[in-house]
Amino acid sequence: MTILNQATNPFLAPDTTCSSKDVFGLKKDIKVPAYTKPNDYVPAVDEMYRFDEATTLSILAGFKHNRRVLVQGYHGTGKSTHIEQVAARLNWPCLRINLDGHLTRMDLIGRDGIAIENGKQVTVFKEGILPWALRVGCALILDEYDAGRPDVMFVIQRVLEAEGKLTLLDQNKIITPHPVFRLFATSNTVGLGDMTGMYHGTQQINQGQMDRWNIVATLNYLNKDVEVDIVAKKVPSIDKSIIKSMVSLATLTRSGFAAGDLSTVMSPRTVISWAENHVIFDDLRHSFDLSFANKCEESERVTLDEYYQRCFG
Repeated sequence: MTILNQATNPFLAPDTTCSSKDVFGLKKDIKVPAYTKPNDYVPAVDEMYRFDEATTLSILAGFKHNRRVLVQGYHGTGKSTHIEQVAARLNWPCLRINLDGHLTRMDLIGRDGIAIENGKQVTVFKEGILPWALRVGCALILDEYDAGRPDVMFVIQRVLEAEGKLTLLDQNKIITPHPVFRLFATSNTVGLGDMTGMYHGTQQINQGQMDRWNIVATLNYLNKDVEVDIVAKKVPSIDKSIIKSMVSLATLTRSGFAAGDLSTVMSPRTVISWAENHVIFDDLRHSFDLSFANKCEESERVTLDEYYQRCFG
């Protein structure tokens, strides 16, 4: 059996460190391995992104100590972006894949394909994203982790262990993870299935596999003032007093959802869409309907009208 290791790795090991306090604005100052220069696999930096203290510390622990980190929370809280923006500031090569019910074992591991060698048609093995990421050494993000098929997700069972090697049965090979390989995931649920009715298509995750995630962080919606600042920077043409009222309405929908009055919530992403639509249509109420209200049940319109009246008079 062939054992593959980091000798074939095109990425180098981190060559510097960064301060969590200086780079991410955190209260706690820890030194995290980083790269001096980015490569083509490093995400672009979003200067307007605001980091959540607890979630950022969890992600940084994943990078520094090779911990498997799962970030859970409602839609629109920026879970995947949070991991990408940490990687961007560390200049750490990062790859994000979105899981769904159609993803197969071959998509992750690889499959046989046809190639032309020396003028002849031959069958060659084309490795999937998982062995590639293990071999070259990058941060791999499994986005919408709870949307993957449970039987397929068993492929990563051993990889979830810090020193977990990947066995390619079809190729009779063992891949040893590169020292800088990191594994992250995001999910709307905590592996127990959809308790709210909002996330159809999510699956219950085997609890033996959930137990292998070293850190499970929860990312909640932003502080109101922070959310106002983000929307104002994204859509600077709208008066900030209007944006404050928009965020206040979004906060009411989140409270209404928690109380059972609404079946869905306005995420920060929805608020930004509302602001952008307002610029397009120049009609605050119409753009609110297009961005959010039309997604809700008809019986909830009275509640939404009340929220709108309270925020905009």
